[in-house]
Amino acid sequence: MTIREFKMPDVGEGLTEAEILKWYVQPGDTVTDGQVVCEVETAKAAVELPIPFDGTVHELVFPEGTTVDVGQVIISVNVGGDAPAEAPAAPAPVETPAPAPEAEAEEPQGRQPVLVGYGVAASSTKRRARKAAPAAVVPEQLNGHGTVTGASRPLAKPPVRKLAKDLGVDLTVVVATGPDGIITREDVHRAAAPAAPAAPAPVVEAVPAPAAPVAPVQASVAVAAGDARETRVPIKGVRKATAAAMVGSAFTAPHVTEFVTFDITRTMKLVEELKSDKDMAGLRVNPLLLIAKAVLVAVKRNPEINAAWDEAAQEIVLKHYVNLGIAAATPRGLIVPNIKDAHAQTLPELSKSLSELVATAREGKTTPAAMQGGTFTITNVGVFGVDTGTPILNPGESAILAVGAIKLQPWVHKGKVKPRQVTTLALSFDHRLVDGELGSKFLADVAAVLEQPKRLITWS
Repeated sequence: MTIREFKMPDVGEGLTEAEILKWYVQPGDTVTDGQVVCEVETAKAAVELPIPFDGTVHELVFPEGTTVDVGQVIISVNVGGDAPAEAPAAPAPVETPAPAPEAEAEEPQGRQPVLVGYGVAASSTKRRARKAAPAAVVPEQLNGHGTVTGASRPLAKPPVRKLAKDLGVDLTVVVATGPDGIITREDVHRAAAPAAPAAPAPVVEAVPAPAAPVAPVQASVAVAAGDARETRVPIKGVRKATAAAMVGSAFTAPHVTEFVTFDITRTMKLVEELKSDKDMAGLRVNPLLLIAKAVLVAVKRNPEINAAWDEAAQEIVLKHYVNLGIAAATPRGLIVPNIKDAHAQTLPELSKSLSELVATAREGKTTPAAMQGGTFTITNVGVFGVDTGTPILNPGESAILAVGAIKLQPWVHKGKVKPRQVTTLALSFDHRLVDGELGSKFLADVAAVLEQPKRLITWS
């Protein structure tokens, strides 16, 4: 039989690893070109991977829940006419040494040819070479060409090998507990620890350094034995990416936040009117739709707010388009997909785009490309009953608007105190390129449009 290997592809935007969430096929299943074989979670989204050739599944190299580097083999397929044979009676133990794991780095950029529907953006960014990864060994020994023997090179990821070297641990004597016999960081620490008391100590290792790929997770939650007082959850996926982005933003851009509280009653009335408008039939109409439109009008009046700071080039990049980001809370964590060229959309088009964005995010199907290239973000904390907040900038953007809860409050209207719908907006901006005057004008314009929504027409 002829075996072809399918490697974890770079699904775009320079991602270096992904976690296998679910396999849709099992060994022996027939697959066809373009068929989705698994779902993986990258740093920001869940992505379904189609296989680019026909055949019969020979082996799933990694189990669900494993974090795999881009370029590692994840599945092997028999593309020949023969049915998957039972493992051939072992030909005499292969004496030829397995290729050194470093050999895998010989592939151009260490990247797999592009999958159908998953383009890889051209990039000059240098990326670390793939070496010492399990995939370089696993296909040679586990795809019907022999079995793993005691003389085989121990399976461990590069960070684990470095850890073993630093601690003076010989990997050939370490007992592996990871999937497929992969040595984990915990295995190395146990081997390096002095003679332990009777009971093995619970896992007390600190969170792995962000630069190191996460070792395969043996359980989604690690807890101490007995009556646990603490629970440790691996940091990975969306949470890991969000943490890195927020720390980078907070310590790179000098944040300033301004607030405005105002009467939004007329906008709320307009929302109700639009729900029965024939031009909006079948579309979702809510306050966020008109707030988004108000932001687009304010950006048009204050275009400098829609910019980015390029530290490397020492330039301010003014964007003549608006890719409007909407922060969305999903089961996998906070993500910020954006509506491309939102400035050019009519109200019905914007409504449709918002609905699709939210539905896709809730299903966990947002693609990495949908979260790239944003220019301005809205985060609606009001849906949680929160009055306002001080949002952190989405990396690469100059401003973010937080929308607070809309509440019925006593308000002076036409000289009398009346119950009115009131809300608070908070605008955080990068003070390197947005000064107080610009930030204040922009925030005041958003509030003015929502106080008097007819300005959506007169100011557009």
